[in-house]
Amino acid sequence: MKNLRKSLTILALALAVVTVSSCKKDEPDPVQDSENLTTLKLNFTADGVTKTFAFKDLDGIGGNAPVVDNISLDANKTYNVTVQVLDESKSPAEDITTEIEEENFEHLFVYTPTPSNLLTITRTDKDNRNLEVGLKASAVTTNAGTGTLRVVLYHQPPQNGVPIKDGTAKGSTDFDAQFNVTIK
Repeated sequence: MKNLRKSLTILALALAVVTVSSCKKDEPDPVQDSENLTTLKLNFTADGVTKTFAFKDLDGIGGNAPVVDNISLDANKTYNVTVQVLDESKSPAEDITTEIEEENFEHLFVYTPTPSNLLTITRTDKDNRNLEVGLKASAVTTNAGTGTLRVVLYHQPPQNGVPIKDGTAKGSTDFDAQFNVTIK
């Protein structure tokens, strides 16, 4: 009886070891590579001439300071503005603009000039729900002056089927750039 009990205990332990060792651990879900938005280019076009200004932060927040062009525009003029967003951490650089266009229903560019009367920027493109996007805009300058222009790209997907694209803290910030501006 003692040997039978000992044999059953050993058999039970052996089965437990086999069962535990044969179970696979759940593999973690693979991490999806997200875009690394490093560069924002603003193209201002008036009278057939395009001026391009870039904000580049190739190593991301907290590393080296970004390289930022100073925006210089003519006074009392209307410009058509287009935006290009790049990931220049890759070679060759990846243009993320197309992806933002394809997912325009969850993206919104917000333009904030300081002082507010330095220039007026109006988004001119819309998504399929007729909500503004901001990859295209109109910029109207006033008299000569200096200030800043903050450009923020918000990622605001619908929540429970309800659009939330309003430039508030809902969602997340994909890109935040500030330019010095001179109107002359």
